[in-house]
Amino acid sequence: MNVRDKAPKAPTTAAEASLTYKGLTAELPVREGTIGPTVLDISRVHRDTGCFSYDPGFTSTANCASSITYIDGDKGELLYRGYPIEQLAENSNFLASCFLLLYGELPTNEQFRDFRKTISHHTMVHEQMTRFFTGFRRDAHPMAIMVAVVGALSAFYHDSTDINNPEHRVIATNRMIAKMPTIASMAYKYSIGQPFIYPRNDLDYTSNFLQMCFAIPCEPYIVNPIVARALDRIFILHADHEQNASTSVMRSIGSAGTDPYSSMAGATAALFGPRHGGANEAVLEQLAQIGDVKNVPDFVERAKKGEYRLMGFGHRVYKNYDPRAKIIKKIAYDVFNVTGSSPLIDIAVKLEEIALSDEYFVERKLYPNVDFYSGIIYKAMGFPPDMFTVLFALGRSPGWLAQWVELVNDKEQRISRPRQVYLGAETRDYVAIEQR
Repeated sequence: MNVRDKAPKAPTTAAEASLTYKGLTAELPVREGTIGPTVLDISRVHRDTGCFSYDPGFTSTANCASSITYIDGDKGELLYRGYPIEQLAENSNFLASCFLLLYGELPTNEQFRDFRKTISHHTMVHEQMTRFFTGFRRDAHPMAIMVAVVGALSAFYHDSTDINNPEHRVIATNRMIAKMPTIASMAYKYSIGQPFIYPRNDLDYTSNFLQMCFAIPCEPYIVNPIVARALDRIFILHADHEQNASTSVMRSIGSAGTDPYSSMAGATAALFGPRHGGANEAVLEQLAQIGDVKNVPDFVERAKKGEYRLMGFGHRVYKNYDPRAKIIKKIAYDVFNVTGSSPLIDIAVKLEEIALSDEYFVERKLYPNVDFYSGIIYKAMGFPPDMFTVLFALGRSPGWLAQWVELVNDKEQRISRPRQVYLGAETRDYVAIEQR
């Protein structure tokens, strides 16, 4: 049995704390994971005291037990199934990382060959889906198209929507990983008025995606291996990131017993939000606004006065240098060696240099995050800004799916149902319209 079929381990109980309110006491088990902070199990608080906990945004609440991804924000550490992101980005590839997230271990040569073959033979989408695209306006945002098309998959592939069937779960997750590049490229091609390019099973995962985006029927297209490897590594960096907004949505929808296609449409929609998946586009706009390296010092000073928000710096979780940002900075130089330099990269480097040495930003732990360089790289590769979140969704797909599979197997999980603090009117009687 592989990790994919196992329920996640329940956190071990280390001790107990207690909470007393108006003479009523709730005993709170103190639970521990493998690594990371301990947690107070507050599930008994309402039963024993009549109170709920209040945690806007769930920033201090663990809503599940998971064995997929671990983040230490203070150290700037990110692990997939225990493997440091630096090692995976340097030595692995995206498809092997998908296998790791789904199955819990890196594949052997034979396992990887079989997995790659399976994914390659699921890359085409149902031919009727090509007509689905013509229902959108030509100027529709590619991410809006992607949300709709991903949600429509359950209508085309209803032979794999029984979430209680392990075989259906495997087929559905394999299909999603295989078809996301095809859907993403179709959204892009439709937005620029070019014909769809069919997948090629002889190419690796990321090279196939690039040819579907940039090839045209009237002339040959050769994928640059350096660009393909760079994008593949970026996909690895984005593959999972613990319980972020879109992943929480994936789990929340999945907790209702929803199939992975529909759950993933919700996660994709969450990623569409500018506060989640759109940050790299905002960085690109800011660098263009600065315009020249000589303008960086003045821009930084004005940001310190509150006139601007420094985009691409700081993170909800990381209070140290985002480990992905260090990797993606090197990737940027690899790409620009092929595509040619850009004034934006020079502005970005100068902005990072000043911010990292300025006490104002250091005190506030505003370090560059993964979004700081990703938009510049995508632009150099030829992608327009409205494709940036689509690329993010493609990279995040295996993480969403691994989290969904884990949720389905978790016997502790129930349908997601947060509570609230009600601030509306107290009970009142209905008044007939003639008397109001």
